[in-house]
Amino acid sequence: MIYKGVYHLFYQYYPKPYWNTRIIWGHSTSTDLINWTPQPTALTPSTPYDINGCWSGSATILPGDKPVMLYTGINTDFYQVQNMAFPKDPSDPYLKEWVKAVQNPIMTGTPGSIINASEFRDPTTAWVLPDGKWRVIVGTEDNKRGLAILFTSEDFVTWTEAKRPFHSAEGTGVWECPDFFPVYVGKSVGADTSVTGSDVKHVLKVSLFDTEYEYYTIGTYDTEKDIYKPDKGSIENNLGLRYDYGKFYASKSFFDNSTNRRITWGWVNESSTEADDMKKGWSGVQAIPRTIVLDKSGKQLVLWPVKEVETLRENQVDFPPQLLGRKSKVTIPKVLATQADVEVSFKITGFKKAEELDPTWTNPQILCSQKGARVKGGLGPFGLLTLASDNLREYTAVFFRIFKATDKYVVLMCSDQSRSSLNPTTDKLSFGTFVDVDPAKDEISLRVLIDHSIVESFGADGKSCITARVYPTLAIGDKANLYAFNHGTEDVKITKLNAWSMKKARINPTDDNGREFDNRLEHEQDF
Repeated sequence: MIYKGVYHLFYQYYPKPYWNTRIIWGHSTSTDLINWTPQPTALTPSTPYDINGCWSGSATILPGDKPVMLYTGINTDFYQVQNMAFPKDPSDPYLKEWVKAVQNPIMTGTPGSIINASEFRDPTTAWVLPDGKWRVIVGTEDNKRGLAILFTSEDFVTWTEAKRPFHSAEGTGVWECPDFFPVYVGKSVGADTSVTGSDVKHVLKVSLFDTEYEYYTIGTYDTEKDIYKPDKGSIENNLGLRYDYGKFYASKSFFDNSTNRRITWGWVNESSTEADDMKKGWSGVQAIPRTIVLDKSGKQLVLWPVKEVETLRENQVDFPPQLLGRKSKVTIPKVLATQADVEVSFKITGFKKAEELDPTWTNPQILCSQKGARVKGGLGPFGLLTLASDNLREYTAVFFRIFKATDKYVVLMCSDQSRSSLNPTTDKLSFGTFVDVDPAKDEISLRVLIDHSIVESFGADGKSCITARVYPTLAIGDKANLYAFNHGTEDVKITKLNAWSMKKARINPTDDNGREFDNRLEHEQDF
């Protein structure tokens, strides 16, 4: 959230380098979303309603500029209940101390309810309608039916469960970290959570516990019935629309009223083993914050790194337009390959060699795993080889392939981690998605943010995003390289290629004794 001009990131973490249920809330602040200063712990298990862990939640700014936090606690019976906390000193822009409400818990699973009290968590930011009632949804499940349960309140203290679910979907399991917010139609600005009207659509995002993937739908909020209806044709499972088709989970968004942006954060979970995480002393990291707007088609969202990340750019390298010949590789020099921001656009001039799209190829992740960067094609694979060693024994490839369907060309975007590391214990999954772009009419753009073990990729100006978590053993430091490549048999034209080395953000400053503040196992974030 943003409060008195200061951004606040609340996140779950284990204060000692081992996992247990008693997770607590860390807290950091920033004035630019890039450089962060740690603050005192915000919430710690201390009472019967949260003694076994302070889990995820969300912030709401009440009238009079009063912040309040709703969060999930694990009680003495290991049931999940919803609680509330307030800042001890609202005049403090850094909100260093938080006080739990005496009324806690304020939402529980009641007898006869469909709420599964063992899987009932992660309240959203609340919104208010003209009737003066506040609303919030909480995730749960009932016999593998994912549920968003609506609660209403007139005073933000006494909450009543609605008679019917806000929304549900069969076979999706537990819904974690739900997020519900409006997006403007035809405007590239964010909307406050309480905005309704004919000029907005609504988004419901849920994180699926069973698969650790997220999906979202775009639809209509029926304010009379207090239910959400996805648009016709929505896919409500982990093959549906996603913010990010890679390692990106438990995301939460907030409305930045200082810039009229909706911004989301996502947790980049690990590809390393638990044993390796123990050696590192940390696990998990936050992705670069991203803005969210509705695409002009009205059928999907567009996510893009916040503009503030560009303040880290230095030593720009510009490539003139050039042909990327078949089976070729071009070095992108003078860029710090382990910390870089790259923007490249490709133009396709001939489609004769485009592969036929088999109608059974409906799962892009499986397709990317079968047709990785080493598998030659007609139009593609072409893109970038990131974190590449000199001999290409290691690299993480981000690329496109173009297929010919019955009446159109289909663009596949892949993030191939199969050769990302010689460490045999790391997860080397490949990720992929089909991109909504017509290569016969439009150029295909790709932006990649590289930060040592993180590769965040944005295709078609943010219509498709894939985040990779990789741990190379050779392609580290000055031994890492960055290439543009084309392993297809058809030439591709690079119309634009700009690259920057990236400075370090101020994330883990030291205290007066020189100790770093990152000695913990981080998990997901809360706003």
